[in-house]
Parts: sequence; C-alpha cells; structure tokens
Amino acid sequence: MLTFERWKITLVLVISLLGIVYAIPNFLARGTAESLPGWIPHKQINLGLDLQGGSHLLLEVDVATVLAEQLEALIDEVRVTLRGAGIGYTGLGRSDERVKLTLRDPTQVDETHSLLSGIDTGLEVDIGDDGSVSIQLSDAVRKERKLAVLIQSIEIVRRRIDETGTREPTIQRQGEDRILVQLPGIDDPERVKRLLGKTAKMNFRMVDEATPVEDALRGRVPPGSELLYERGNSFEQSEPTPVVIRKRVSVSGDNLLDAQPTFQDNQPVVSLRFDNVGARKFGTLTKENVGKRFAIVLDGEVISAPVIREPIPGGNGIISGRFTVQSAQDLALLLRAGALPAPLLILEERTVGPSLGADSIAAGKIASVVGLLLVVAYIIMSYGLFGAAAVLALTVNMALIVGLLSVLQATLTLPGIAGIVLTIGMAVDANVLIFERIREEVRNGRSPFSSVDIGFRQAFRTIIDANVTTLIAAILLFQFGSGPVRGFAVTLAIGIVTSMFTAIMFTRMLIVLWLQRVRPQNLPI
Repeated sequence: MLTFERWKITLVLVISLLGIVYAIPNFLARGTAESLPGWIPHKQINLGLDLQGGSHLLLEVDVATVLAEQLEALIDEVRVTLRGAGIGYTGLGRSDERVKLTLRDPTQVDETHSLLSGIDTGLEVDIGDDGSVSIQLSDAVRKERKLAVLIQSIEIVRRRIDETGTREPTIQRQGEDRILVQLPGIDDPERVKRLLGKTAKMNFRMVDEATPVEDALRGRVPPGSELLYERGNSFEQSEPTPVVIRKRVSVSGDNLLDAQPTFQDNQPVVSLRFDNVGARKFGTLTKENVGKRFAIVLDGEVISAPVIREPIPGGNGIISGRFTVQSAQDLALLLRAGALPAPLLILEERTVGPSLGADSIAAGKIASVVGLLLVVAYIIMSYGLFGAAAVLALTVNMALIVGLLSVLQATLTLPGIAGIVLTIGMAVDANVLIFERIREEVRNGRSPFSSVDIGFRQAFRTIIDANVTTLIAAILLFQFGSGPVRGFAVTLAIGIVTSMFTAIMFTRMLIVLWLQRVRPQNLPI
C-alpha cells in the first residue's frame, strides 16, 4: 500500500523549512541582514563581478627578472668553482640570457667543461677552441622555472587577496606569464593594486657606518655595500634619507613565520616571529652588534634602520617607523603572504560599475518571474490539482536553491542566473514524467493508490538517470571551466539536487497525504 512514513514527512518538512529560512535574508538589505542576531541565519548570496561591479586586473609576471637573478647567482657559482680549481679566466659576466667568460689557458677546456656542468644539471655549457665559454639554462629548465614562478606568483596573489577579506575573488592563470584577477565589490582598488605591486622581499642587513653617506652619494661605494634610501615605510611617501647598507643578508624574510600589526608606545608597528633558523640568526645578529645600526630592507628600500640596544633572543622582533594603522596592516599582510618571486606588471585595469549588474539582476528577475508564471500556468492547466502540488514543490525548490547558495557562500553570476532559470524547467520536467506515468496507469484501469504508487516507482529510475548525467556535466564544467562557466555549473548542480528532492520527496508527500485523507475514486489528473 502507498504510504509515507512519519519520519520522512518530518525530514522533508525540516529540509524545506530550513531552505526557506536561509533564503529569507536574501530579500533583505545587506545591512539589515548583517544586523540580525547571530543565531538567526543572515548570510546572503555573494554576487559576482558582472552583477555587483568591482575591479578587473590583468597582471604580467616579470619572469625575465627572476631568470636574470638566477644568472647573477650562477655567475657567483662559476667564480667560486673556477677559483677553487685554480682555473684562470677573464670577462666573466652576463650577456642576454647567457653567462660568458674566456679562459686564460685554452688547454683547460675539458676540466672547465666538467666543473661547470656539475654546478647544475640544467646547464648547457659551450666552450670554443679559443677558450670562450658560454653557459645558459636549457630550454626545458627555463620553461620549467618560468612555470614555477607563475604558479608561485598566483599562490602569493591569492594569499594577499584573501587577507584583504575580498569575497569570492577570481584568480587564474592566463597564458604563460599572466594572471587574471577579478575582485567583486572591492571598495578600495588602489589599495589592492599597491599590495599586488609590492614584491615584498624583506631582509635584515647591517648598516655600513664606516662609509660616509656623502662619499656614497658621489659614487664612492665599497664593493660589499650599496646605497639605499629610507622612507620611514614603503607605503607613505616621505622625504627619502640615504643609507649605506651592507650587501650581505644577515637574516632573510624567508625565515618569517608570522607578522602582525600592533602598537608600541601608542605608535603602529609590525611584530615579527621567526622560525628556528631565523630566530637563531636574529639572536646572533643582535648579540654581536649591540650599539650598531641594522637596516630592515623591503623591495630595495629601507623601512627603518634602528640601533640595536640589546640582544633580542626568542625569535621575535618589531619593525617600527612612521607607520599609519593602514600601512602597518598592509606591511604585515605582505609579509604573512610571502614574497613574490617576480614583480607584477598591470597590463589591463578595468572598473566594472554596479549599473550593469543591476540591469542584469533586473533582467534575470523578469526572466525568472515570466518563466515561472508560464510554467505554473501550463502545469496547472495540464494536471489540475496535481499541477498545483508541483507548483508548491517548485516554490520550495527555488527556496532551497537560494538557501544553499547562501549557506555555501557561492558566487552568483549572470550565467548563474541563467542556470536558475533553466532549473525551473528541469524541476517541472521531473514532475511531468511522474504525472504522465500516473496517467498511463489510470488509463490501464488501475486504482488511484496503485496508479500513484506505480507511477512514482517507474518514473524514479528515469528521473535519476536524466539528472545524474546532467549533474556529471555540471561537475565537469565546474572542474574545467572558469569564471562565469563555473558560476553556471554551481547553480545548475544545486538546482539538479534540489529538483530531484522536491520531485521525489516533496511532491510525493503532498500527493500521498492527499490520497490518504480524501481517498478519491478517480484522480484529477
């Protein structure tokens, strides 16, 4: 006999009620929704760039800079290797993407080739009969390192954007050296650009107090030092102060575990925490140089150059300077996220206004309402009372979709709205399959209870097969698609799940309860 257990009724009603409760905040103003008590659902659907506006950035990773740095490091390796072997040379330097030198003794070709090839397995070493040496990275290694730089840059950009609290940003690779960044609803695009424009390579170096700044300004800088400028901090423009800094890095920013903005003597500062290696180096540095100045260098600029007043053990330090609260927060954010392996260049910048999104939402609402009304009219005219049950199920289905999008904090895009409109038809389609099966059984002379029971059971397999195949397609779209395509896939997948639930469970519950109460002799279908 056709039955619907009490626990199933409870489950269906609870799920339906939760969907409605979580959907309601989306019909309130954002400020009103966020002001609701914590125990009341208040999350709203995030709108994508095409709906609420925001910033669109196309960044180019300056891979050439990284390769140049690697070649400079290779020059040092070559110098150390050849000197250690007692091989004389001249003209060691970088030319384009090669390291070149000339051997003083051409008879040392074989030994030189063996030594230089052993520095790195990815090197191509060519030596002419005249002793001229050319070293370069192989094409495979160069391609591999470019890809590694791009992937690392994407990850660092993602960390920095996430630290700003931006909801549902789009960060993805484009081509061999470009990154697409879309930031929906961003209210301070200039700050984001500043954060992304900083490489954030930080290190601690000693100040060369033996070299007068005046001499350095005249170009007389010792080989182991360089002239940099202190601006107080790297975010606020101030009068630069020249400082002569040792080139040797005492402590690297790679040893940082955490950086947080805080206050010291009522002034904004940034507190640092090093790993074990960094803590040991920092402790040794401060212990051996009490009374001397050391510089905190970020992207080639001196943030501050304080005097070491006492040893600082424990791996904790403070960066002080002429910080504002915002600049201290930004610096801490950059240091936490990590340094970019290469500078980023902004190739394209676009600000998308909310008016386009508002028009899209309005058009989507009109399309949804019109589509819904047409579907409602058709299904009620076609199936009468059963059609009314399908309409109620469709309403619950829409509430479940909106509620799930809110709970999952998914991003609704214009294609996503199209997915919702498509779901309206898919939700009704499942009910149509069921009702047509019931009609067939009625025509075959079965009783109302038997017709409904067999109709639901026979349509169940067809509904599952049709929806599962579509769900697989939605999953593939989400996995391999990007941007708007993924937005469409999300709403489509959610709509498939909810439409199956409302057709198989909710509609069945309504019809069974009606049959048990009324016990009709004929079905109004």
